[in-house]
Amino acid sequence: MRYLVALLSLVATSVFSQVEIQEPWSRATPPGAKVAAGYLVVVNKSASADRLVGASSPAAARVETHVTEKQGDVMRMREVKGYEIPAKGRFELKPGGAHLMLVDIKRPFKEGEMVPLVLRFQNGGEVKTELQVRALGAAKAHSH
Repeated sequence: MRYLVALLSLVATSVFSQVEIQEPWSRATPPGAKVAAGYLVVVNKSASADRLVGASSPAAARVETHVTEKQGDVMRMREVKGYEIPAKGRFELKPGGAHLMLVDIKRPFKEGEMVPLVLRFQNGGEVKTELQVRALGAAKAHSH
């Protein structure tokens, strides 16, 4: 009975989830790298705004939410407390803007592999996805 309840809760979560993740990806990292960035698009199907409040991955010690901002002539990254996802809207994490920073990665990311990621939303709960690792110089995800 316990297994049936667990299975039904998983099915219910995926069927009724109001948050959809599209095009999750990362770049391959060079040997010795300690950080990697994650990019994706969050689509909020709900009539209420939500907030991405955190993430985790077994591939890193921690995952932080960051933004890149221009200060004078210099681009700087800083950690933020999450990202607002508008009602019936979308929010894109992309190079040069908002992104996930995977800190103290356990090993370099290699092109072609998938990196597990769990996203935590204020209202939408947890959503599991995988970052597809692209080439080291990749600028954006490929559409399929």
